[in-house]
Amino acid sequence: MVKLTGFSKASPAERIEKLAQAGLLSEEGLQTVRDNDTLPLSLANEMVENVLGTLALPFGIAPGFQVDGQEVQVPMVTEEPSVIAAASYAAGLIKRSGGFQTQVHKRQMIGQVALYEVSNKEKATQAITEAKEDLLQLANQAYPSIVKRGGGARDLWIEEKGDFLICYLSVDPKEAMGANMLNTMLESLVDPLEDLSEGQGLMAILSNLATDALVTARCHIDYRFLSRDPKEAAEIVQKIALASQLAAVDPYRAATHNKGIFNGIDAVVLATGNDWRAIEAGGHTYASRSGQAQGLSNWIAHPDQQVLEGQLTLPMPIATKGGSIGLNPSVQVAHELLGNPDAQTLARIIVSVGLAQNFAALKALVSTGIQHGHMKLQAKSLALLAGATPSEVAPVVQALLEDKPFNLEKAQVILEEIRQST
Repeated sequence: MVKLTGFSKASPAERIEKLAQAGLLSEEGLQTVRDNDTLPLSLANEMVENVLGTLALPFGIAPGFQVDGQEVQVPMVTEEPSVIAAASYAAGLIKRSGGFQTQVHKRQMIGQVALYEVSNKEKATQAITEAKEDLLQLANQAYPSIVKRGGGARDLWIEEKGDFLICYLSVDPKEAMGANMLNTMLESLVDPLEDLSEGQGLMAILSNLATDALVTARCHIDYRFLSRDPKEAAEIVQKIALASQLAAVDPYRAATHNKGIFNGIDAVVLATGNDWRAIEAGGHTYASRSGQAQGLSNWIAHPDQQVLEGQLTLPMPIATKGGSIGLNPSVQVAHELLGNPDAQTLARIIVSVGLAQNFAALKALVSTGIQHGHMKLQAKSLALLAGATPSEVAPVVQALLEDKPFNLEKAQVILEEIRQST
């Protein structure tokens, strides 16, 4: 078991040495981190259009996540204070209660060919259904390399929705996210589907609502780890369960509840070079599948067992190959920190991080309040904005915390006073 003792209190250089001592990174990976060797401009210029430069964000890790019995150190890229600290806190507490248990329900992506001006939808549906095996074979012929790797088109079905007849295709993309793969397969089916339906193809495109790529993370937290006072612990548990119920009935709360989940998820998705926009789109749509936005997680109190049970299920079509994953040096470091997991394992870790982030947010909300943990971080941000040097940050923060409420103007005045006194 890897122990990164004192990690949060160490300097960046000391943290890197701790990673080296723990054997979590190769020499190449360590050198990338030591040199802060982010995306080279020459490579960035080849990845997107009209490049001027690159934008850096803080890259940290949340140590000590225990997922399905294995300990992992989770890389996170985020600009928002408290996200990594909250994830780390929750991970440590949940590990003491047995860690996270996960389930990958399926690992397939869905795409669609939308047909219109279909005069006889019933006849068209029958014709396409009868040709299903031939259509699946055509799809696989359009992308033979994935078939060689054990993946490929798995299922095809038809649904009538409004004026449209929609042909859905489900594909196993293996370690890739599958967007290019799916789109290539779908486009190969447009002409035969038009012939079979006697209609017109409107578009052929993958869907980011990846309901065939659901992943569930669960955890159980002992009451005794929430407070030394049994009465207070029971009250916190009850309030977390009520907060979960609130997110299920009020879309205004659900939006913020789920945003907190994605604070953690997006940070890992970004660190690992994946498409956080696709994950967000699928997750928020999945949260609204009942017709109203609801909280994605569920927390239940079990007073008889003295445990709080948490569960989170999300579409998680994450990749370990393709896109920019093999190009960006920092992304390669992130995968190495995680032990170079396959796509299913990475999906398990990411959903666990989302559940941890949600727990930390809910516990803060129902006990000390969300601002309690943010105050010091906000004061630090104001100190930096005021122009404080690293040695000046601590005294400015301390002065701000002693003189609430605080703002940038007050930070500037305090900084000037400190400089005049030295």
